[in-house]
Amino acid sequence: MLLTDMETGQSGKIVAVLGGYILTTRLDSLGIRKGQEITKISSSLMRGPVVIQVGTMQTAIGFGMAHKIEVEISPYSSME
Repeated sequence: MLLTDMETGQSGKIVAVLGGYILTTRLDSLGIRKGQEITKISSSLMRGPVVIQVGTMQTAIGFGMAHKIEVEISPYSSME
């Protein structure tokens, strides 16, 4: 499942970043990399930024970046 398809409040583990070197380097600098636990905090109605939490850090990334992050949903993920 892609990060953009997750519901607000859902958590999961990043299984792949479907992008090239520049995208993976940019996400890596934010601590967003394969194997990390991630929670979707909020997103805009249309194609706006997506707010996520990785560890104790919250950050907003663009819809295009979020659409290239593949996540395996945690079975114990809480949804609002």
